[in-house]
Amino acid sequence: MKKLCIFDLDGTLASTLESMAVAANRVLREMNLPEQPTESFKYFAGDGAKELCRRCLRAAGDAECSQYEEMYRKYREYFSETCMYKVVPYEGIPELLEKLKAAGIKISVLSNKPHAQAVDVVETLFGKGYFDAIQGQTDSVPRKPSPIGANRLAEHFRAEKKDCLYIGDTATDMETGKAAEMETVGVLWGFRDRKELEESKACHIAEKPEEIFLFAMEKED
Repeated sequence: MKKLCIFDLDGTLASTLESMAVAANRVLREMNLPEQPTESFKYFAGDGAKELCRRCLRAAGDAECSQYEEMYRKYREYFSETCMYKVVPYEGIPELLEKLKAAGIKISVLSNKPHAQAVDVVETLFGKGYFDAIQGQTDSVPRKPSPIGANRLAEHFRAEKKDCLYIGDTATDMETGKAAEMETVGVLWGFRDRKELEESKACHIAEKPEEIFLFAMEKED
């Protein structure tokens, strides 16, 4: 049985596409650039707000990202207002988390969102103190796929790497877990598809949240 489950946030615990799309498209409108479909944010997201802004600009026709500074500044401002817009946990996630907690497994979040926003979203959705730890991007915890955040969470709970399960929905997440030398689970209800998760060498692929509990409870050989 694992001692610690580390969850990605966007596309893993919660559906957050519209919160990002509404903020980014507001900026694009103000910059007289074409708005982008909400579905496109499945590929814009995953590597932090800076990369999301660059991907938005390229898709909108600014191939050189010449307006990046303005885009990023305004996006951060507007996203602080919309970070909970239509954000809900995925079906089956609350039940999964309850089962993990009942089994005595620590649950934590590692997100590429700025730390304050990651905490705000998680605590708004699940309640203050529900997760044992929440870690967003800070000056000392660089964005994934750096393993620093995952390793710090493991150290905080005094969990060996073999006792940790890292769960996410993108290649970036699988790279993070691999770099941290942890067992990984790629989920299919998020932003990316099975092909990306398989190519990024996910240890397991989950079609439903309940499967994560089974992976967490597996005994070592």
